[in-house]
Amino acid sequence: MTGIGRVLVILYAVMALAATGRSFVQIVRRFDEAPLAYSLSAVAAVVYIVATLGLVLAGRRGWYAVAWVAIIFELTGVIVVGTLSLLVPELFQHDSVWSVFGRGYLFIPLVLPTFGIWWLRTHRPEAVAS
Repeated sequence: MTGIGRVLVILYAVMALAATGRSFVQIVRRFDEAPLAYSLSAVAAVVYIVATLGLVLAGRRGWYAVAWVAIIFELTGVIVVGTLSLLVPELFQHDSVWSVFGRGYLFIPLVLPTFGIWWLRTHRPEAVAS
């Protein structure tokens, strides 16, 4: 894996750890305040974990596809939920990573999967390359 690939894995691992810790605290302490947003945070944690594993193991059979699916799912979720937070803001009354495409988080939820998709497209493993 190249230097950029390692950085991508590190970013996903950090996001996985942060999202897991954050969603755990949100669900345990404040779930009734914003159940939809906090449930989505838990889903995001799982997606980040799967994407991280997929990227780390992308050279092994099947894991490249796992990374693709997880990152596409992540980007789709950010776009759908970001749009929903603009159209129906009462669903996301508290600022969250999902609000307006993650604006309060420097658009990382939107930029990271876009970068991940670019990297996967340009760094296909030998076993998968056509």
